[in-house]
Amino acid sequence: MRALRIFVVTLIPALVLVSVSGCITITGFGPITPTPTTTSQPTVTATPTPSPLNPTWTPPTSSSPSIQLPNIADVVAKVKPAVVAITTEVVSYDFFSRPYRQEGAGSGWILDKSGIVVTNTHVIEGARTITVTTDDGTTYTADPNAIATDSLNDLAILKIDARDLPALTIGKSSAMRVGDWVIAIGNALGQGIRATEGIVSRTNVSLQVSQGQTLYDLIETSAAINPGNSGGPLVNLAGEVIGITSAKVAQVGVEGMGYAISIDAAMPIIHELVTKGYVTRPWLGVRLYTVDQWVVAQLDLKVDKGVLLVEIVKGSPADQAGLKKWDVITSLGGREVTTAEEFIRVLHASAIGKPLEIKYWRGDKEYSTTVTPVESPRP
Repeated sequence: MRALRIFVVTLIPALVLVSVSGCITITGFGPITPTPTTTSQPTVTATPTPSPLNPTWTPPTSSSPSIQLPNIADVVAKVKPAVVAITTEVVSYDFFSRPYRQEGAGSGWILDKSGIVVTNTHVIEGARTITVTTDDGTTYTADPNAIATDSLNDLAILKIDARDLPALTIGKSSAMRVGDWVIAIGNALGQGIRATEGIVSRTNVSLQVSQGQTLYDLIETSAAINPGNSGGPLVNLAGEVIGITSAKVAQVGVEGMGYAISIDAAMPIIHELVTKGYVTRPWLGVRLYTVDQWVVAQLDLKVDKGVLLVEIVKGSPADQAGLKKWDVITSLGGREVTTAEEFIRVLHASAIGKPLEIKYWRGDKEYSTTVTPVESPRP
């Protein structure tokens, strides 16, 4: 028994040694000191101090008083009583040819205190009824059969039965500069007369508003133009009409591009519409088509640009000059013409009764003749 106890006592320290040695590995005697890690330090580069551009410079001081902005409210108060809202009713037809009524809205302005109103042709075109509402809320009905229009320049004159109306003063569009302040006043969106302000962005602009119709001598403005503004006045800061709102470029991403017919170009036409009921222009008696690749191939033309005559009125100046259907005009009055719009513009700038030289192609030969414009027939 004693020997067994000695064995047990002797065995316990051995087990303790085995157990400890299985947990920690001892590599030497004395306290364990961690080995330091060497870390490289970043190199610091000194930033040079910038040199002064001008040590003696001082900020400029204002020597003039601040510029006063225009008082738009005073101009609107002066002009607004002479601007009218125009409401139209047009009979349209659906897919099954069933008639239905459709309302439209536009603007106009009083040219004369006797009730002469200026607007756009497209505002009242095809209208069955035309209602004019003045600024004080009075409503008048215009006679659709007593309207004078010029569709070529999108101008129209109508008359209402009224007296002593406030009329606007005519300015000069040629005096306007890019950057001048302007105000557009009209029946925007058919919700009543309102005003928007802007500047003249461009002058003498040409814009194709539909197939075969181009408006010339337009004023481009940044003043907001919306449906219903058509026919309303564009005025300067003196309250004078310098343009007649007519069109807007409505495309995605396009803003601030409204157009007005310059009053300098409009007034001679307005004068004839008031005094005669229609506009007299030089007339040749032809119907035109701009030469393109399709018509070149179809008619086997020997020229690829010019103005094709598709119709000659019998007994007209063109007929008397010997022009024929399918002739291609390349020059009129000494000016090259490549489109129907150019031909019309050159013709309208000519004088009634004054001969014009015409160069044209017939087949594979070029010819020249003289034609004398006459007064256009009454519509």
